[in-house]
Amino acid sequence: MHEQIITLPPGKKIYFASDFHLGVPDNRSSLEREKCIVEWLENIRIDAHSIYLLGDLFDFWFEYRSTVPKGFIRLLGKIAELSDSGIPIFFFTGNHDMWMFDYFPKELGVSIIREPILIKTDHHKMMVGHGDGLGPGDRQYKFLKRIFKSAFSQWLFARIHPNLGTRIAHSWSKRSRISNMKREEKFMGEENEFLLKYCKEVERKTHHDFYVFGHRHLALDLEVGAGSRYINTGEWVHGTPYAVYDGATIQLKNFK
Repeated sequence: MHEQIITLPPGKKIYFASDFHLGVPDNRSSLEREKCIVEWLENIRIDAHSIYLLGDLFDFWFEYRSTVPKGFIRLLGKIAELSDSGIPIFFFTGNHDMWMFDYFPKELGVSIIREPILIKTDHHKMMVGHGDGLGPGDRQYKFLKRIFKSAFSQWLFARIHPNLGTRIAHSWSKRSRISNMKREEKFMGEENEFLLKYCKEVERKTHHDFYVFGHRHLALDLEVGAGSRYINTGEWVHGTPYAVYDGATIQLKNFK
């Protein structure tokens, strides 16, 4: 597992957010959400040591060799601006935007991360990732993920003209749970939270103070074990949740 060691200067914080799902359910609401995200990024820049975007920023993303999906220019511009100002930004590929390659690193100065990582600060250890494919169950998705991550699948999709490829992807995207949710997802009890089960399994082997994930579409702060917590950053289609680490603890907050 990749490891980052961070010494947090006084007054600085680490921010986490995920699952913006820009592009759904329609252009109007997606644009309103994008403007809100940009406002949040501007709001936190004053004390942000670093920003971790934990996947599914877009409901679909595929980078052809010389073409990327149209739109989202406000968010991309703000990310580039913050990166240029010296704030490290890390993007974890999610299940909706795993086909992201070198555009963000080259154009925006953003680091792409594809698996959970370990972050060590002066006082804490954190496991951070998107969260898809972890924990028990969901064998069908885990099988499909291996297919979509394969170099052959990426090569094959790249042979499709972008107009057709994007149309196919958006048609598939309309079947996703975020596109079809009438309201927020509900907590179903600790015994049914697959990421919490995963955290507890890891914790039995190695202690972490915090486990920070997205993907679940539900903002959660749950105890994993003695001195260990699982934080899920939720989604921005129905709310504006994010997590912030100040050197002492991690708090879940809402921007609006």
